[in-house]
Amino acid sequence: MTAKIISGKDVAQEIRKELHQEVLEMKEKHNVVPGLVTILVGENPASVSYVTGKQKTAHELEFHSIQDNQPDDITEDALLELIDTYNNDPSIHGILVQLPLPKHINEKKVINAIDPDKDVDGFHPVNVGRLMIGGDEAKYLPCTPAGIQELIVRSGVQTEGAEVVVVGRSNIVGKPIANILLQKADGANATVTVVHTRSKDMEGHCKRADILIVAAGVPGLVKPEWIKPGACVIDVGVNRVGEKISEKTGRKIAILKGDVDFDAAKEIAGSITPVPGGVGPMTITMLMKNTVKAAKYAGGIA
Repeated sequence: MTAKIISGKDVAQEIRKELHQEVLEMKEKHNVVPGLVTILVGENPASVSYVTGKQKTAHELEFHSIQDNQPDDITEDALLELIDTYNNDPSIHGILVQLPLPKHINEKKVINAIDPDKDVDGFHPVNVGRLMIGGDEAKYLPCTPAGIQELIVRSGVQTEGAEVVVVGRSNIVGKPIANILLQKADGANATVTVVHTRSKDMEGHCKRADILIVAAGVPGLVKPEWIKPGACVIDVGVNRVGEKISEKTGRKIAILKGDVDFDAAKEIAGSITPVPGGVGPMTITMLMKNTVKAAKYAGGIA
């Protein structure tokens, strides 16, 4: 039986409708408008595309949103001063500095300069600590892992008591999603194993997984024979493996592959995310969710 396709586009759209309704109610009942600033240093094409998408979504949700573009030769001190300005701006509830930054700027310093209560990316060490503690302490979950959890829960996959295997131990995806799913909470309570480049018998671990989350950045790493029949497979990998001509525009577009052999895996898994169109659309959506949450905290209505 072919696996159920978990559409990140559909789930993201569903959550955005819910968020828009929340924003309208916050405006009407409390006169609170979520405020988001995205800071872009330089003109890296990929970064420009990412912040454009974030701002577009913020406008659709009727946020107070600011796109702050800075030259790539801005000094580190000037960038830190800019962040401090937004830290002290009561109309801004979420601050996002688009990475990567130019080499002369220390990314850790920049992340650490953001007020943890406005760190809607969830990367500040304080928010990493809050995630580890869990419960009410966990204010802002990192956006991609939070999106993964939403995809699993909203597709009806049971997490409680499930064997979860995470392939990859990055700070952005692997470590946080492992922590999220082992918490004592709804949509969690799983038994979690993390495998990585130094793991022995990666295949054996993957075969046990009721939920297999693959975030290794290696196209086709997970073979179909590694997948337990009926498992939920979340493929986080987005790997550019070539180019093709778009039938719609006639322009060159990237050929993207996940970390899982999708065509073969969908004949074994119970449910699976596609690449593209799976985890990707969820990341911006969860950023918006964190910003709404930040505005509620600031307005005393959380």
